[in-house]
Amino acid sequence: MLEINNEIKIDGVSIEELKETYGTPLYIYSVNGMKDRIAEIKNDFLNKYENTTVAYAAKAFLASAMAKFIESEGLNLDVVSGGEIAIALNANFPAERIEFNGNNKLEEEIEFAVENNVGKFIIDGADELEIISKYAKKLDKTVNVLFRITPGVDAHTHEYIQTANVDSKFGFNLTDVLKYVQVAHSDQNINFLGYHFHIGSQLFENEVYLKAIDAVSELIKQTEALIEAPLHDINIGGGFGITYTDEIRKPYSYFLDPVMEKIEKLYSNSTRPHITIEPGRSIVGDSGYTLYTVGNIKNIPNTRKYVTIDGGMTDNIRPALYSAEYTALTNSNSSTKENIRLVGKCCESGDILIKDIELPTLNRGDLVLVLSTGAYGHSMSSNYNSLPRPAVVFTQDGEHKLVVRRETYRDLVLRDQI
Repeated sequence: MLEINNEIKIDGVSIEELKETYGTPLYIYSVNGMKDRIAEIKNDFLNKYENTTVAYAAKAFLASAMAKFIESEGLNLDVVSGGEIAIALNANFPAERIEFNGNNKLEEEIEFAVENNVGKFIIDGADELEIISKYAKKLDKTVNVLFRITPGVDAHTHEYIQTANVDSKFGFNLTDVLKYVQVAHSDQNINFLGYHFHIGSQLFENEVYLKAIDAVSELIKQTEALIEAPLHDINIGGGFGITYTDEIRKPYSYFLDPVMEKIEKLYSNSTRPHITIEPGRSIVGDSGYTLYTVGNIKNIPNTRKYVTIDGGMTDNIRPALYSAEYTALTNSNSSTKENIRLVGKCCESGDILIKDIELPTLNRGDLVLVLSTGAYGHSMSSNYNSLPRPAVVFTQDGEHKLVVRRETYRDLVLRDQI
């Protein structure tokens, strides 16, 4: 957790010590912070409602050490690629606790997942069902599946992270999915469990979740009539919003209590299905930080002061991609403050981390800590401009450890052939 007294510390470790040990740019994850978020989920959901599961959305941040941490906390893992499966298996994460999502699973990814006994497939297209069935038969396996459906509700968030509109690349349309459920239900190598939907990301109102359940309730009734049994699983996704600048983060109970009440009303006369949620950002987002060192400073009279750090859009693409906003702290001990634009070192005018922020006057060599970068920083990082990707460290109770080493120039040419 973040501490600000005479110096800035994360879980009792000063940012100066982290800089000296690992260099910058540096991704920092507070294990204490992640544990606190998971404890809240357990209190508000797992321990409160029977027959429930939490699957951490690995796309927010995944490394072998993170998979190990998620396993130790008793959560499942929601993945969207063969690569994420491979990372999980490298950490000896139990395959039966992996749920394979994604809107275009490649045939080789499906074969890899079936071969390694991945616990559940979230089917996102008709062709995918055929391919899963093909490899289930070939490998003599029974594969558990849910169908991802599109409720057709509008989530009030950035359009790039809305996923439940009718016009979406994700999921089956509510009017089309039943015929494919019929196919899956009659396939001896497929075990149809139920439905999955995910409305979007960075959501702050529970109403949209309730609208989604209303939208799919009739389909659920039709499906249960078709299979002559209650659904086994319903996965309502994640999307719970966090604080980046001035947003007010809501407790998990704000979203989950009314959702569970509505679902339990649907099943007042029968057994309620197993309910899964998929938080990712809300576990790691504000438990993660990125540490930078200040480089060039350019003051344009009567216009703006630019402060450049040693990272940028290669380690955090979200400001350029989504116009995402962040705030930051510095170890500068200047008594004066000024408004600056914090920019990266990439050869792009759009490489801006924070458009306008007031900070103590900065000088070359000062440290800047950008807050709430734990989700979609490392996982969306790139080698643009042939920049090596940063290291990742975990902090906890005054200790720190390296979990992903910094890339080197040698790493940049390892795959090259002349």
